[in-house]
Amino acid sequence: MKNRIFSGVQPTGNLHLGNYLGAIRNWVRLQKDFDCIFCMVDMHAITVWQDPKELTSNTRMVTAGLLAAGIDPRNCIVFNQSQVFAHAQLAWIFNCVARLGWLNRMTQFKEKAGKQRENASVGLYAYPNLMAADILAYKATHVPVGEDQKQHLELTRDIAQKFNNDFGVEFFPLPEPQILGEATRVMSLRDGSKKMSKSEPSDYSRINLTDGPDLIADKIRKARTDPHPLPDSIAELEKRPEADNLLGIYAALADMGREQALARFAGAQFSDFKAQLTDLAVASLGPIGEEMQRLVRDTSHVDKVLREGAERANALAEPIVRQAMEIVGFLKA
Repeated sequence: MKNRIFSGVQPTGNLHLGNYLGAIRNWVRLQKDFDCIFCMVDMHAITVWQDPKELTSNTRMVTAGLLAAGIDPRNCIVFNQSQVFAHAQLAWIFNCVARLGWLNRMTQFKEKAGKQRENASVGLYAYPNLMAADILAYKATHVPVGEDQKQHLELTRDIAQKFNNDFGVEFFPLPEPQILGEATRVMSLRDGSKKMSKSEPSDYSRINLTDGPDLIADKIRKARTDPHPLPDSIAELEKRPEADNLLGIYAALADMGREQALARFAGAQFSDFKAQLTDLAVASLGPIGEEMQRLVRDTSHVDKVLREGAERANALAEPIVRQAMEIVGFLKA
């Protein structure tokens, strides 16, 4: 039996280059070697306010992006979280297993809540418990994560271990993180110290998967740089965050290491390097954008993929969560 992967993406706006290089491209490769479950985590999305119509539209758009990038729903499971009740059921059990001290250490809540912590939703605070339920409802063995999600996966392992210890069982596995490839953390095109994000006000801070060739070229041309040629050593490159980010993007799109990319462009002017990066980005992302736009218009097909995926996901998760409920002591329905 193959190892099982679970991974999710929030349907909160258009997918961008950071989503593609940091997660989606790796998912496409992983589906060949793992039993893969890919989820639009719409329940996570509403931990902060979402316009209901936009959430519906974004769920379809993000699904279209996964399919356009090469996720094959015949070989893996693609669905949206809210259609499988097992996630919410197991999350409540984990709310009672996890400790407040564990959640208080979660840096992402502190970053998202900021100074308005008292006004943040309980859902945002308990977000990691739901993430643990997402993973463990399927007894997933591996989770592809970015650096910013490693802490949540460590909490998932803590919850699984405490559940097993509390009830004297070996029921939930301790899932392993998978951090793959170059540019797993793609930074803003306007500020190399900030992660590329859907929430950044300037659209020129990111390359969206739906951007056409002309817009991709314009965004790369206007991406922030410094006045010096590209360096010839990794140590020097790391002192220049914008240069490091753009070179990392090139390396990831070209499927080469950062050192190899730097050797190719050491001493080059940014204008020459950006021209080659533009050609590569357009060739890599253009077909995905075109297919994504086609799928966004075909809502019946996207909805069918999600509905059938939810049926398959529920068939896996429901018996696992029912067993967990019996272990806790809940009477059978």
